[in-house]
Amino acid sequence: MPRVLYAIQGTGNGHLSRALDIVPLLQQRVSQLDVLISGPPADLTLPFPVRYHCHGLGFIFGKKGGINFVKTFWQLNSAAFVREMRQLPVENYDLVISDFEPVSAWACRLRQVPCVALSHQSAVLSEYAPRPHTDDAVGRAVLRHYAPATAHYGFHFARYEPGMHTPVIRQQVRALTPQNEGHYTVYLPAFDEETLVKRLRYLSRTTRWEVFSKHSQKESEHGNVRVRPVSGSAFTDSLARSAGVLCGAGFETPAEALFLRKKLFVIPMKNQYEQTCNAAALAHLGVPVVNNLKDKHLATLDHWLQNGRAIPVDYPDETAQVVNKLLLEQLPAGVRPTSLLS
Repeated sequence: MPRVLYAIQGTGNGHLSRALDIVPLLQQRVSQLDVLISGPPADLTLPFPVRYHCHGLGFIFGKKGGINFVKTFWQLNSAAFVREMRQLPVENYDLVISDFEPVSAWACRLRQVPCVALSHQSAVLSEYAPRPHTDDAVGRAVLRHYAPATAHYGFHFARYEPGMHTPVIRQQVRALTPQNEGHYTVYLPAFDEETLVKRLRYLSRTTRWEVFSKHSQKESEHGNVRVRPVSGSAFTDSLARSAGVLCGAGFETPAEALFLRKKLFVIPMKNQYEQTCNAAALAHLGVPVVNNLKDKHLATLDHWLQNGRAIPVDYPDETAQVVNKLLLEQLPAGVRPTSLLS
């Protein structure tokens, strides 16, 4: 009977959002599923048990549009990471699946145990996926070696090669009936509340903004800008009712905005190679992209407010088929899923 470890990168909410659909599918198909999460505490409430909580190698968001490398450096306790990697019993499982999670990936590498990547990063690494005009050899190397894997199953904004899959859109989002109540939903976790309020009010004092901030503990009103702490259900509700979405160039939030037919504008996080690749892919689809919120880019943002349109995409629900395919191809010979549900 299959014993599977599913390891999830906890930095940001995208990996955990994807897990909300993938974990139940795995639970239906294997006899034992253990979940590992590494990184800082999650903003999302998880409806499934987590066996392993690891420190991992997460990144800390800054307040000026990028990663806070000073704080990130100080929380990267290499001794703790090595200890977690050595203590994690990956050899006890028939299959280890990693969503860009480094402790499990390097534990597998140490013990020469196969590790299967089921992630967006696997698709970003494809030679067929869009790339920014300026190469970042260091960023590309970090992306490739942060969570090494022996096999890859990837999700991206479009199918850039055979075998690549479109995004996992949560069932909660698929069940929504989108409306347009006129406000714009904002999720830019690398900017602080003060910066966002100042720039958004400078841009427009009539547009209603709903800002979800990782740096705010309570709700506040600043004229036409409403700032709210990050909450999965509140954010999803705001997204469904919005006229458009202004966010970073992550993966899950832009994908959900596109799926809901919301017009989208993205600002990739500084010094984050994956987001620059995502921005290139979104620009290829027709989504407007700027690098920051400086004055020189506000005209582009204002034009989007006045004239922007939703980009049509086709994101069918194929998560169950992807999970079936992965288990059939990657479980050891003689070990088969307990069931393969549609």
